[in-house]
Amino acid sequence: MLVVRPTRPADLPALERLAGNASPRLTNLPAHRDRLEERIMRSQRAFEAEVEFPGDEHYTFVLEDLERGEVVGTATVRAQAGAREAYYTYRQETLIHASQQLDVRREVQTLSLSHEVSEASLLCAYSLDPRYRGTSAESLLRRARLMFIAQYPERFAEILAMAFPGFLDDDQQSPFWNSVGRHFFQRDYQEINYVAGVRSKSFIAEVMPQFPLYLALLTPQARAAIGREHPDHEAALDEMLAEGFLRSRHVDIFDAGPVIKAERERLESFRRAAWHPVRIRPAHSLPDAEPAMVANQRLDDFRCVVARYALSPTGQLMLSPEHAERLGVEEGRAVLAAPLGLPGDAHDPGYDEGEL
Repeated sequence: MLVVRPTRPADLPALERLAGNASPRLTNLPAHRDRLEERIMRSQRAFEAEVEFPGDEHYTFVLEDLERGEVVGTATVRAQAGAREAYYTYRQETLIHASQQLDVRREVQTLSLSHEVSEASLLCAYSLDPRYRGTSAESLLRRARLMFIAQYPERFAEILAMAFPGFLDDDQQSPFWNSVGRHFFQRDYQEINYVAGVRSKSFIAEVMPQFPLYLALLTPQARAAIGREHPDHEAALDEMLAEGFLRSRHVDIFDAGPVIKAERERLESFRRAAWHPVRIRPAHSLPDAEPAMVANQRLDDFRCVVARYALSPTGQLMLSPEHAERLGVEEGRAVLAAPLGLPGDAHDPGYDEGEL
């Protein structure tokens, strides 16, 4: 039985393990005990606070396997990516270089520092125990955050964003970093990735060149890495594109990994979610039905599980006693449910029209 819930202090050893095992190592989930302890405390404050609009709140969730008694995953939502300091990305742009005298007109691709994503709510810091990869646990942990945002929209921005880890070579080095950032920091990718996680990425943007980077001047390997996700995150990117996210023209300033964005109301989990009163029935008597994410409506005791989307003729969601107990709901209480499956071709995974 798996459940997504807010993190608490007792989860610290599990978060350390998940941060250390993340593939690749994540800037926004450093394997640093003090930073992780601070993350837990910050999350607790966010869940307890009265919030009318998004600010510097960080909501950190964990996935717990109740049968094993283990925390096996974690994921975070930053209510406003740039609430404390600007959230920098590189934006892909096109410049026109022309000369009438020489009869030359060239379109040149560039990257420009940007902090446009700062206003978005950022889904980040996702790590799952390898034993659960390829199972419904992946989707539950990744998308339970959307079920929480759907219930408390005032706490989050209208635009949601996700930054995916970028491509690394066989030596776990970033071709993009080696072609750009390394010239200004004289540190390899893994070292600077850890430093940025313990501090922040803003100091990198302060040292990086402020003028546009001409892609033609980068190495072929660096150009090929722009907007390319790490192989371990290909399935995750595909799922979120099916959810309704779109590729943006923004990429990470570190490794040029892709940044995707969406208006939250256009996402499948928002459009297909519905409230249902609960009817509790023995598990063996529940009809077959597609799996769904089911969430209670408690703020600081949020719970989300995968259960059958089995509805009675009067629209009640039939749950087993075990699922009702995990959610902390009684018969007659309302829960929010959304199908776990996503239509594979519901959205064109091209660029957001607003980015063109």
